[in-house]
Amino acid sequence: MRQYPEWYYDEFKQVGVDYTDLGEVHAYDLRMRKLRNIEMESNSIRELLGIKNSDSVLEIGTGTGELALNISAYCKEVVAIDVSKVMIDFARIKVESQNKTNVHFYNAGFLTYENNGDQFDVIITQLALHHLPDYWKMIALKRLYGMLKEDGKFYLRDVVFPSQITDHDSYFANIITDLKNSSGDKIAEETEIHIKEEFSTLDWIMEGLLKSVGFHIENIIYDGFITSYICKK
Repeated sequence: MRQYPEWYYDEFKQVGVDYTDLGEVHAYDLRMRKLRNIEMESNSIRELLGIKNSDSVLEIGTGTGELALNISAYCKEVVAIDVSKVMIDFARIKVESQNKTNVHFYNAGFLTYENNGDQFDVIITQLALHHLPDYWKMIALKRLYGMLKEDGKFYLRDVVFPSQITDHDSYFANIITDLKNSSGDKIAEETEIHIKEEFSTLDWIMEGLLKSVGFHIENIIYDGFITSYICKK
C-alpha cells in the first residue's frame, strides 16, 4: 500500500459502530442474515446491472462477505474489500469453508485500494460511502470511475437524506421509532449513531457528485431514506 500525505483522510479510523471488535462483527453477521435476503438481493443487483459469467466485479464495504460469495457464482471473479480487518478475516473463513476460488478479499477502502489488475466490469457498494465526508466521497468516486471499464456499471446503495424535508427533527424521530417497532432496539440504536456520527449526505449532493466525476445515472430507486443509483461509465 502506497504512502499517503498527512492531510489524507484516514478511512481506517473507526466511525460509528465498532466493527474492529470480533464480537460486534459476529453479531452483525447474524443480524444481517436475519434481516437480509441475500439471494433475493443478489438476484436483484445482477438483474439491474446485467452481470455476466465473464464479468469481474469489485465490491467495496463487503462486510462479512455474504453478497460477494453469492454473486461469485454468477461471474468470473469478485474482489471484495473492507476497511475492517476483522470483517475481512471473518469473510475469508467463509470462503475457505465453501471452497470458493474466485473471491478475493482485501483490507482496504475507497481511498486506499490499489487495483493492479484489469479494470472491472461492475463495481458495487452498499451502505459504505457514507463513512466518508463529502469531499472524500468525490475523491472516492473519481477513483472508482478510473477502475471501471468503459460502459461498465456502478451500483451505489446508501443512506441519502431527502432535501425536500422541512422538519428534519420529526423526520429522524419517526425513522428511529419505526425501526424500533420493525427491527428492534439494536438497529434503531445503530441508526441513531449513524445520523449523529457518520456522513450521509443529501440527495442533490450525491447526484451532483456522481455526475461531476463522469457517471451517467441510468436509474434511481428510492426506498425511504435508502437510495440506489444505477450508473454507467
